[in-house]
Amino acid sequence: MSADILIDGLCFGEGPRFHNNALWLSDMHAQEVLKVTPDGQRTTIVTLVDDQPSGLGWLPDGNLLIVSMTHKQLLRWDGETLHLHADLSELASGICNDMVVDRHGRAYVGNFGFDLHNNEKPKPAQLIRVDPDGTCHVEDDDLMFPNGAVITADNRTLIVAETFASRLTAYDIAADGRLSGKRLWADLPEKAVPDGICLDAEQGIWSASPTTNNCIRQVEGGAITHEIRLDRGAFACMIGNDKLYVLTSSSSHPDKCRSQRDARVEVYDAPFPAAGLP
Repeated sequence: MSADILIDGLCFGEGPRFHNNALWLSDMHAQEVLKVTPDGQRTTIVTLVDDQPSGLGWLPDGNLLIVSMTHKQLLRWDGETLHLHADLSELASGICNDMVVDRHGRAYVGNFGFDLHNNEKPKPAQLIRVDPDGTCHVEDDDLMFPNGAVITADNRTLIVAETFASRLTAYDIAADGRLSGKRLWADLPEKAVPDGICLDAEQGIWSASPTTNNCIRQVEGGAITHEIRLDRGAFACMIGNDKLYVLTSSSSHPDKCRSQRDARVEVYDAPFPAAGLP
């Protein structure tokens, strides 16, 4: 399947979201949050002066939440100024990463759990719930690199990608945002890992897999229904209108990403529309 290129020349794209008819993403190693229209017009929304952005999401009032990775913080952008929304540093064992924000403004934030780029041995990490008032609660402390996450359209189920366990793990969501009923949603095939993920209206989840240079769609239980093969690592994906946006790069190492700047957003036809969150 051939790709259209929406934008290129990025350091490293992560956390794509389709919001108000535009693709939003973090150019992590350029320290920018970007908005890109479907015709490729690019706008820098905000720059993090001393950290890297990752996961994105919106509060009910329209303010943008941004994961500040190495500071282990959740920032709030009101359109003019960045504010500290929550400090996760006492709870997160590694660099904070992707997240999903529910319709009430509760954010579920994952973290690395170990020093990925200095070859530390993987170890379990936490999925942290941040309530709208900024209070933080560990929902699970036994996940192998909790990464991209989705919430189903009925707001009853959260599914998170455990990158270093090569699986998608599901939870029931209570009315107060607490998670329970942890269970396997799907294993990925051998050598594939789920990084960023997105959900469609036919209960399928797309997983971007950087280790196998592909993006695969699975249904609960693990059956693969669709696959897009790429010539480089796929790190995140998002459906917008009738398109699947796949964020790709030849590397995820910060130094290589900044020197090469070959990350891009590839665009494919999506078989089903988006559903749920983000």
